[in-house]
Amino acid sequence: MTTDDFRRNSDNFCYRHPDRQSFVLCQRCLRTICPECQTPAAVGVICPECLRDQQKGQSPAQRKAERRWSRPRAASVSDGRPVVTYAIIAVTAFVYLLTLIPGFGDTVERALLYWPPTLYPGLTGVFEPWRLLTTALVHSSIWHIGLNMLALYMIGRTLEPLLGRWRFLTLYVLSALGGSVAVTLLAFTTSVVGASGAIFGLFGALLVIGRHLGANIASIVLVIGINLVIGFVPGMNVAWQAHVGGLVTGLVVAFIFTRTRAVRQRTLQISLLSAVGAVLVALLFVPVLFPALVLGS
Repeated sequence: MTTDDFRRNSDNFCYRHPDRQSFVLCQRCLRTICPECQTPAAVGVICPECLRDQQKGQSPAQRKAERRWSRPRAASVSDGRPVVTYAIIAVTAFVYLLTLIPGFGDTVERALLYWPPTLYPGLTGVFEPWRLLTTALVHSSIWHIGLNMLALYMIGRTLEPLLGRWRFLTLYVLSALGGSVAVTLLAFTTSVVGASGAIFGLFGALLVIGRHLGANIASIVLVIGINLVIGFVPGMNVAWQAHVGGLVTGLVVAFIFTRTRAVRQRTLQISLLSAVGAVLVALLFVPVLFPALVLGS
């Protein structure tokens, strides 16, 4: 094609600015648009008219979510890789492999599992607070760790890039702590292992954030409901107390995240998260102050 033919072909110029040459097409209407008229889409770019049509088709909940989540975030992730998710899976898998070593595995499991009386020297003569969190690293079988880590992998790939690495880690740790606290209050003489409390915290966070974004959360509610019911089935040997504690903690932490997203609210967010941790620790004094309420559990 000659230069004159090229110039006479309107398809080689922006349809909104005929004097601007461009080779980029709108992904919806396939008309040529210049850089000023381009809006990034899920794939490629779209023109202003197609953008308006797309926005007209949004539901009120979608428009509300777009306004909220297009505001500046308190922190951003340098890339979309769920690094913390992968790290937690790796550490948990490593601990599980240690528990498989003959003559050594039992020692590792006994040192890391959670048994509430180990927090109260007056009852057992020992004080081992690390068990509140390390119990999330110990699992009873390949199926136990497999299902928990699969859930962590599936949820973490969505939540971690959305929240940021430190928020996601905070959510996981506080949810694990919440699960252990619930076991302390509701099943004081029971020893537990597994990351189920933390996983249910992620479920709870996904529920709150999904609702905040205007997404359809019916499937999330169904999954949470099924897993909670399983915990009450006789013979399943599942610590439903940890599930409930982790879920409630995850709901609270996610609610804080959705209400303190702006940069100027960072201090408030940290203060509220610290308050959640403080409340969970304070609840551990209930067996000391009101032993009759928990010792019979």
